[in-house]
Amino acid sequence: MTRKPAKTCKESRSIKAALVLPPDTNNYGSMFGGRVMSYIDDIAAIAATRHARTSVVTASTDSVDFLHPVRNGHSVCLEAFVTWTHRTSVEVFVKVVAEDMLSGARTVCATSFVTFVAIDVNGEKQMVPEVIPETELEKFLFEGAPERARKRLEKRETSKALAKRFGAQSLWQMV
Repeated sequence: MTRKPAKTCKESRSIKAALVLPPDTNNYGSMFGGRVMSYIDDIAAIAATRHARTSVVTASTDSVDFLHPVRNGHSVCLEAFVTWTHRTSVEVFVKVVAEDMLSGARTVCATSFVTFVAIDVNGEKQMVPEVIPETELEKFLFEGAPERARKRLEKRETSKALAKRFGAQSLWQMV
């Protein structure tokens, strides 16, 4: 496998915006966390695919930190870009911003890192281009990526151990 030429972070930049309506919200009038997480995965996949120019699958979602609620009637805007790559994996940073459409007030509501693996039509892993960070923020995120990747691998090993210990049987069968 050969690696494609490196790309800048801005080449993968992706934006998604939506109006938050009653079906998107819980009984407190704030957007369902699961809906926000779905939007995060969607926009992150677009950014990762733009960078890799091949299909990608979600490998990991770091914690989604909900900082403020997104309210009914507000808009929600997600911005994503590739921050780092390894051989076949792509790390994407996503920022979620809510805007009160009447006042114009904007608030960062959530942040997350999502990791994807690049694959071909047969499901075989594909090499991805390296990342060229240009801005201060891009360089900051790029420099912290190896540590985030190390933590992800540790967490994955813990998850594998739990899966092995509990197996496929229902937790109710174990009680």
